Amino acid sequence: MLLIKKIIFYFLFFISFFGVTKNIDLETEKMRKLAAELRCVVCQNQSLLESDSQIAKDLKELILEMYINGKNEEEIKAFLVDRYGEFILFKPTFSNNNIILWLAPLVSLLLISLIAIRKLSFLKR
Repeated sequence: MLLIKKIIFYFLFFISFFGVTKNIDLETEKMRKLAAELRCVVCQNQSLLESDSQIAKDLKELILEMYINGKNEEEIKAFLVDRYGEFILFKPTFSNNNIILWLAPLVSLLLISLIAIRKLSFLKR
């Protein structure tokens, strides 16, 4: 009877251990994916994944911890944007605050095209 209890104990222990390991590997992979989408606040044009700065390491640990605690990607992004601003996102969201940034390339292209058309029509005269 004692042998059966030991076997069951070890069996459950190893199942739980491998389950936790698999879960941490999954969460680490999700953390790496999200860290590639976020900008390091110290190294301006590097992602958190690429950066070797201490704050990038701390943020990667924070993201992993939040994933392990059950947070999803949107909740983590919202937390980081609240803390560091939209600067941390490589792809900022479309909002009223940054509508000029999204429309400026289109307006510039339109203005340059109009100037080029007027210039060409003036040269033909």
